[in-house]
Amino acid sequence: MLDLETLGTRPGSVITSIGATKFDERGTYGTPFYMRIDMQSCVDVGMLIDTETIKWWMKQSDEARSEFQKESVELSYALTQFGIWCDNEDAKAQDEHNCAVVHLWGNGANFDNVILKAAYDAVGMQAPWKFYNDRCYRTLKAMYPHIKMPKRTGTHHNALDDAISQVNHLILLPCFQELCAAEKQAEMDKLQGELIL
Repeated sequence: MLDLETLGTRPGSVITSIGATKFDERGTYGTPFYMRIDMQSCVDVGMLIDTETIKWWMKQSDEARSEFQKESVELSYALTQFGIWCDNEDAKAQDEHNCAVVHLWGNGANFDNVILKAAYDAVGMQAPWKFYNDRCYRTLKAMYPHIKMPKRTGTHHNALDDAISQVNHLILLPCFQELCAAEKQAEMDKLQGELIL
């Protein structure tokens, strides 16, 4: 599950932090990913700041806004590290080149994933997931408005805390559990087909 904190709501917006956690139908596992990004390094590659988003941030908690004043890294370094994190040894599936198959979940079909992809494009790097492996948590949660998010983890609008909170909600949704079961069945069918050959 990916969550970004940004200074805009469109692809090409400045990213202030990236938070992500790996998960399955039981919940999170492995080491999470969190990096604060130097805003100037985003501006230097042509990413933009939206004044309405700045006004929105001014209304958020002191704890959430305090992340802007902490140590940060260059955008290209953060993106490189995110790619390494995606492709490490605890990946659940591998492709034909023995690279991790990353199903990247974000909170909105046109937010986290597309903004992060635009950042990779801005620095001339390849994103560590394929476009057809984008997944949308917001779509699934809208199907079950009566299933509320459990108590949030940490600080609201901290990218990692939000990613973990979103996973804790997603695993409660029946359609997500059905998706996991279908993916496992497809893997079993593939293995059986290979054994027959």
